[in-house]
Amino acid sequence: MWALAGGWHAVNSSREGREADVTFKHNRERAREAGRKGAAAKHAKDRAARTPVEPLGGTIVELGQVLGLFQGPSWASWWAFLKAVFALPLTAEEQAVVAAHTERPAPGAPVAEAWVIVGRRGGKSRVAALVAVFLAACRDARALLSPGERGVVMVLAADRQQARVILRYVKALFEHPRLAPLVARRLRDAIELKTGVTVEVHTASYRTTRGYTLVGAVLDEIAFWPTDEGSAEPDTEVLAALRPGMATVPGALLLAVSTPYARRGELWRAFERHYGRAESDVLVWRAETRAMNPTIAAGVVARAVADDPVAAAAEWGAEFRRDVSALFDPEALRAVTVPGRRELPPMAGVSYAAFCDPSGGSQDSMTLAISHRGAGETAVLDLVLEVRPPFSPDQVVAEFARVLLAYRLREVRGDRYAAEWPVERFRAHGITYRPAELPKSDLYRELLPLVNAARVELLDQPRLAAQLVGLERRVARGGRDSVDHAPGGRDDLANAAAGTLVSGAAAVPFFVAPGDGSMRNLTTGEVEAGAGAVDPDDVRAMRDLW
Repeated sequence: MWALAGGWHAVNSSREGREADVTFKHNRERAREAGRKGAAAKHAKDRAARTPVEPLGGTIVELGQVLGLFQGPSWASWWAFLKAVFALPLTAEEQAVVAAHTERPAPGAPVAEAWVIVGRRGGKSRVAALVAVFLAACRDARALLSPGERGVVMVLAADRQQARVILRYVKALFEHPRLAPLVARRLRDAIELKTGVTVEVHTASYRTTRGYTLVGAVLDEIAFWPTDEGSAEPDTEVLAALRPGMATVPGALLLAVSTPYARRGELWRAFERHYGRAESDVLVWRAETRAMNPTIAAGVVARAVADDPVAAAAEWGAEFRRDVSALFDPEALRAVTVPGRRELPPMAGVSYAAFCDPSGGSQDSMTLAISHRGAGETAVLDLVLEVRPPFSPDQVVAEFARVLLAYRLREVRGDRYAAEWPVERFRAHGITYRPAELPKSDLYRELLPLVNAARVELLDQPRLAAQLVGLERRVARGGRDSVDHAPGGRDDLANAAAGTLVSGAAAVPFFVAPGDGSMRNLTTGEVEAGAGAVDPDDVRAMRDLW
């Protein structure tokens, strides 16, 4: 019985196996067929994406009408601007708007460059996106491109995150049913079109913006780009890299949009050279926020003016700030920089001073600078170290402590940061951390006369030079100057260098303050003036003895 059952089971299993084989083969064939169909569909989709299409053509006004966007009275001033840029017919009212914001007649031909100086929330980014879409979707650049080459509409800002603001507007516009068929691929930082043009995001760098055939370039908030020769990516060099890329493209447009800031940099130079110049092929447009976007409530602007009239004049009124200027002259800094000197090793018989700018390790760099007193009254910068985030603060403190000990230093002054944290961490390594008596703004002001009088020797460190050049002097309401880095800038190395040169090697260690017998540091300015009741000659004698 068991044998019969086992035989029946064997026969049944064999039959089931054959059926399973047939089913498997059938399913495999179906899978292959589905794969072939899927691959064919994918290839067809790829071919469709690669198939060139005709640009839409027409004018930017017609594009706006097709999209049904940027319409209504609140956009009237912007349409006057766009018509002026592309030399389209203007009504009498629009001609008056152009004259009011350019102080010149409307151009008789499309301009090569347009510089837009408009207050906050004026609509600059949305209009810049519309221009980028028009150049990419309506202009025909195919005859200018070699096989495999793509035309580019480049959107640039100080960083990628800021540039993506305009790119997001661009991507939204290409979702419109009239524009969507032009899209070949959507990428994180670009959108490729079947017209042979790509709209893509770039950071403001003269190194990475070369070699493109540019149908257009949109420069966002250019007033806040680095502006000086000491900067790693000065705005002048970025523009010098961009302009040749547009030279071979008829009708290419450089559009710069920004809220104004200090009276320097390419935005200020464009305003100085071309604003109100009827003969120029560069159009400069300046307008306060509510002139371009009347939906902004007047009360918002009025409150800003009441809080800070000077800042509001720039932020909402499109006026370049008069209260902001560069602290250091780049030529003066170059004159006190020793070419090729990156650092100086510890030397026997030399007394050093050090300054640290601490950081928690997630946002800012942590820096250390060491200096000594050189010949005469010269303060010599020996070493600057920077550790960029992210990092472990404890590990950086340990490394800085080893450097300090190598220079025979058991004490370091530093920025007043995070209460007792740096004091305790440096103490664990045998180093006394003393919070600086002067805030960094005062340290920078004290360093200025030393630089101008050539009483310092700086290291040939590009990042240090860029940060010093980028420092700005602002006049506060009470009339007192404050010094800090520009918006979006950094000054970690500059703070450490100024701290050691001023609080250390360039300052008299102590003097007895009249009346209370207390001890405190004497700043460079007090040394020159003779602080309090102390005789200036005695002060200088004390410094010489030191």
